[in-house]
Amino acid sequence: MGDGKKRWLAGERIDPEPLGRGATVSEVVDGAFLAYNAGKLKTAARLFVEKMLAEECRVGLSVSGALTPAGLGRSVLIPLIKAGFVDWIVSTGANLYHDVHFGLGLAMHRGSHRIDDRVLRKDGVVRIYDVLFDYDVLLRTDAYLREVMLGDEFQRELSTAELHYLLGKFLAGREEELGLEDTCVLSTAYRCGVPCYVSSPGDSSIGMNVAELWLSERGPRIDVARDVNETAAIVYEAKRSGQASGVLILGGGSPKNFMLQTEPQIQEVLGLDERGHDYFVQITDARPDTGGLSGATPSEAVSWGKVDPEKLPDSVVVYCDTTIAAPLLTAYALDRHEPRSPRRLYDRREQMLERLRQDHAAK
Repeated sequence: MGDGKKRWLAGERIDPEPLGRGATVSEVVDGAFLAYNAGKLKTAARLFVEKMLAEECRVGLSVSGALTPAGLGRSVLIPLIKAGFVDWIVSTGANLYHDVHFGLGLAMHRGSHRIDDRVLRKDGVVRIYDVLFDYDVLLRTDAYLREVMLGDEFQRELSTAELHYLLGKFLAGREEELGLEDTCVLSTAYRCGVPCYVSSPGDSSIGMNVAELWLSERGPRIDVARDVNETAAIVYEAKRSGQASGVLILGGGSPKNFMLQTEPQIQEVLGLDERGHDYFVQITDARPDTGGLSGATPSEAVSWGKVDPEKLPDSVVVYCDTTIAAPLLTAYALDRHEPRSPRRLYDRREQMLERLRQDHAAK
């Protein structure tokens, strides 16, 4: 066989063992996910486990789409946080708002998307595709948020990480009162010191309740500039300390861009020397040619400085429904990698931000 032919045929031979009864998720991924988007999911799972979960890598998780109402907060996000596999989060506000329902012990139900929504509205039922819940869940969650955000510790300017950390603190107490455990992403992130940012804080019911309090000059005031600089500082501190930065992106949208823009903020705006994120895994069903794949592909992200061009091979996009791929990737990681010690980046925000400020001033 010639050298050219050998180069192209050097990949793993496709000759899987038949799946048997009792096969684990990890065995299925390693043994049967050999081509197409299954092959990409296997590549993503191995990249996540073998490189992104190394001790010297900080992992950022971005979350979009209505994942927490479908239960992925409890089944996927909480296990990742508790295992130390996620160090910081950027989410839509909606995911964190609906997460609060679980922390308050309020019920979400499986249903159907084939329902007349006029009838649901009349009966006081809200639908998120095939997830159904009582309209009163929204009212009770809103009332809880406004009551909590009237507390003294909320009456100031806050980054969204501070806002969600304080909400997580109160939800952790509420869980204890209700005898609940591991129900809420925010309470778990609070306990583990994982900062949770929201890229568009006004675009959710949490932001709407902040706005209601604002009308009477009460409640928190969101400092979006601090959010931009705090997230950039997390990445900058990792890279300046000789560590690596990896991103795990569920969906796309504003959270994806907000997480990736940390590198242009460091390089383009602040004028500090940097090369981009080291590892990039995204699960999405969007396409780049329609403009719907927010932040586009890893290779395009290189042109913005978001991804280190030398690390482009350490990137993979899985074109798949997040509700299918994320549980599989999570189960694989929990089986194939030991838990990591929590980095508690929330506790180090001021320290990291000060280093960014000093280096920017000194350039």
